[in-house]
Amino acid sequence: MGERFESVADVTERLRAVDYLADDDIASVAYLADRLEKPVLVEGPAGVGKTELAKAIAAATGSRLIRLQCYEGLDEAKALYEWNYKKQLLRIQADREHETSWESVESDIFSEQFLLTRPLLEAIRAEDPVVLLIDEVDRVEIETEALLLEVLSDFQVSIPELGTIVGKQRPIVLLTSNNTRELSEALKRRCLFLHVDYPDVEREKEIVRVRVPGIDEELAEQVARVVRSVRTLDLKKAPSISETIDWARTLIYLGRSEISPEVIGETLHVLLKYQSDIAKARKELVEK
Repeated sequence: MGERFESVADVTERLRAVDYLADDDIASVAYLADRLEKPVLVEGPAGVGKTELAKAIAAATGSRLIRLQCYEGLDEAKALYEWNYKKQLLRIQADREHETSWESVESDIFSEQFLLTRPLLEAIRAEDPVVLLIDEVDRVEIETEALLLEVLSDFQVSIPELGTIVGKQRPIVLLTSNNTRELSEALKRRCLFLHVDYPDVEREKEIVRVRVPGIDEELAEQVARVVRSVRTLDLKKAPSISETIDWARTLIYLGRSEISPEVIGETLHVLLKYQSDIAKARKELVEK
């Protein structure tokens, strides 16, 4: 498949066109992932835009986004493929009535029409441009991680009844992790590494201005500075970038042109999702 990006600057420009403001590190790794045809392991706190990066790359390159949402207990049947057993049983019953030989039945029920394609196999078989997002890979067990290694190494899969299916292209692959557990060295070796953190005040201000049309520069900067202060507190969950955007929109909808302690107190529930966090932020930012 042809190269998707011409340069690092091209990555930055095209991601900005779909409202994703990439810093130099993000743009550089995205460019190299395309040229080297290697997956990218994107680590960082929850809510910093790791999943949004995959969506933005898909939008910027006109690719289809295929997402595998990881969770504890995810297995091969949900990640790769499985057979439609109910449909197979119905076919076996129908063939039994016609006294069909088992050899004919077996070749019939283990054919394409009975195969249920899951995200990994869908990405392997895709002929159109694809971005594969393996989201929250740190939630799966070691056994499932080993399955991912096999697929990502050769981008092919062997189905005993059908043979080996080889990928027709190399999609851009992003694996995201909130770092809830240490991933294997084998997985890390196969990936480029990108750490994404909360943006600084200036960049978050620009994100707010891009994602909240009509907000003025001064209010956007106040929003970014207050959120920065909130994140310095010892909270159960710091505000994500999407919650910053929601808060900025809330202020616009409420007709607030500047942020005061009263405004913060009234709208903290938009930024924070735990009562203990709200109480702590109110004490630090409002009462003081």
